[in-house]
Amino acid sequence: MTFPEESTAERRVDAHEPDDGIRAIVTRLSRPHVSGGDVIERAAIVAEGADADAIVDWILAHAGQPEAAAPPASARGLHAPRLSEGGGAQGTTPRRYILPVGALS
Repeated sequence: MTFPEESTAERRVDAHEPDDGIRAIVTRLSRPHVSGGDVIERAAIVAEGADADAIVDWILAHAGQPEAAAPPASARGLHAPRLSEGGGAQGTTPRRYILPVGALS
C-alpha cells in the first residue's frame, strides 16, 4: 500500500503545529506579571510531564527569562552553619519563567 506524498505546504503547516501546541500550553499555564508580561511557575511546567523540556525551550526561544534567584538569607542562629553548607534546594533551577510583553500574541 502506498501513500501519496505530502505537498510542501502541508509539511510547513505540520512544522508549525508543535509550536502552536506549546504556545497553547504556555498560554494556559501563564498568569500576568507586574512587568506587563506573563509568568509561569516551574512547578506548573513540570506538571505537564513529557512536554516540560519543550515548554522551557519554547519560553527561552521567545525571549523568556528565568526569574533571578532571591539572595540567600543571612546565616544566623543555632543551626545556621549546618543549613547553609549544603546549598539545599537553592540550586540553579529557577522557580519561575518570565515572558516579555507580547510573547504570547
